Amino acid sequence: MIRVLPLLHLLGLFILVFGGVMLVPLAFAFGAGWSGWPPLLASFFITIALGAVLWRTLPRPAAELSTKEGIFLTVLVWLAVSLFGALPFAFSPHFPTFTDAVFESVSGFTTTGATILPQVEVLAPPIQFCRHLAHWIGGMGIVLLGIAILPLIGVGGMALYRAEFSGARSEKLKPRLAETAIALWRIYFALTLAQYLLLRWAGLDWFEALCHTFSTLGTGGFSTRTASVGGFQSPAVETIILVFMVLAGINFTFHYRLWRGGQVREFFHDPEIQGFLGILAAAGLAVTATLLINTGMSFGAALRSAFFQVASIGTTTGFATVDYEKWPPLTHAILFALMFVGGCTGSTAGGWKVSRVILMERLVGRELRRTSERRGVFAVRLGGQVVPETSLHALLNLIYLSLLVFLASVLAVAACGADLLTSITAVAASMFSVGPGFGTVGPAENYAHIPLLAKWVLIFCMLAGRLEFYTAIVVLTPSFWKK
Repeated sequence: MIRVLPLLHLLGLFILVFGGVMLVPLAFAFGAGWSGWPPLLASFFITIALGAVLWRTLPRPAAELSTKEGIFLTVLVWLAVSLFGALPFAFSPHFPTFTDAVFESVSGFTTTGATILPQVEVLAPPIQFCRHLAHWIGGMGIVLLGIAILPLIGVGGMALYRAEFSGARSEKLKPRLAETAIALWRIYFALTLAQYLLLRWAGLDWFEALCHTFSTLGTGGFSTRTASVGGFQSPAVETIILVFMVLAGINFTFHYRLWRGGQVREFFHDPEIQGFLGILAAAGLAVTATLLINTGMSFGAALRSAFFQVASIGTTTGFATVDYEKWPPLTHAILFALMFVGGCTGSTAGGWKVSRVILMERLVGRELRRTSERRGVFAVRLGGQVVPETSLHALLNLIYLSLLVFLASVLAVAACGADLLTSITAVAASMFSVGPGFGTVGPAENYAHIPLLAKWVLIFCMLAGRLEFYTAIVVLTPSFWKK
């Protein structure tokens, strides 16, 4: 049986921590002399007050969380952070409805990067800062931060860890789970600092450099400019962001091993990393060739635009330097396919993940061999290791579930009045944390015109995709609540 009250007690702790995080943009606002901070201050007091009530009045769990409780707490944390994160937007005059505020908040924390703002420059700096900070926090995962806190109060976090990384190779880098979380956050901090300094060197002011660093490392896609990265018209800025998008799309455990052990050979011989870089390179060359053949672009301009956009969509970041909807149809098909693939497991990117795509390809190959060699016994391998049949079944179930959610959501959005292209790409961009799609939600458009009910469908898609579908959907089944 799920212990609801003790879980709400722990939820209060997460809300208190999140309230503390709100002090960061407040400190920047007061230090820089920004205006527009009252909505953030009001949100801080509301968040701290409600978190304190839950933490102080409800009983704490007496034992380790069960798997079900870890799943339920994970969902509660994401819902709570999304709702409390929406408060600064709801108190701002630039978000017409509470639905719009929640949409922007969920888009930020799930690192989707879809916005309802026609002009992002209208936001006050403190609110702008909140949008990008949400990407950075959501990128590594609020729950991953939380598992470093739970052991301090006598509650282990393994169930939470498994729930957050249900589909990833959630190997532990350290003997203790909290040390694993801290180790990954150190890598995250180091990459954040490196990109920030490089963007400052490239000419961005400290505010835009910090905001775009948050968005890049979280593979989010929010920008301080309506024209996104294209607004800077800087090859240096684009190159720096491209490199760090790719780094953010690679499994962070390999970054850790490369940093601590210098395991360069293991890094570049990992089949998932090889597949990820190979997909980006092949897609980049294909888009470049298509642009050269079908447009009047020079080789340099085509190469620069193609590889940035491929890296942006392939890592599910969603930055744009051009309006790629004006490109030839073949490039649209390539970019749309990249939305589904995504980055590596254990990265901040969304999508199915490259390792799953590799396994699907090998599963198909095995079935083709079985057709001609019926007496043969063929194992599916990844990285030299045999993948258990139970893992392959789970993979097929996950792909089926994601496609089922995709189809149902497309039908729901279309039923609300959106055209078919917009419905398909808006759902894909939301489920796999990309942000911009095609049709009326392309890189030059926004989601403000999407009907109210359809926005809630997309909010569900963003949360379900961020939680790898099973975690978000299993709590809706009757069997989950049975003893």
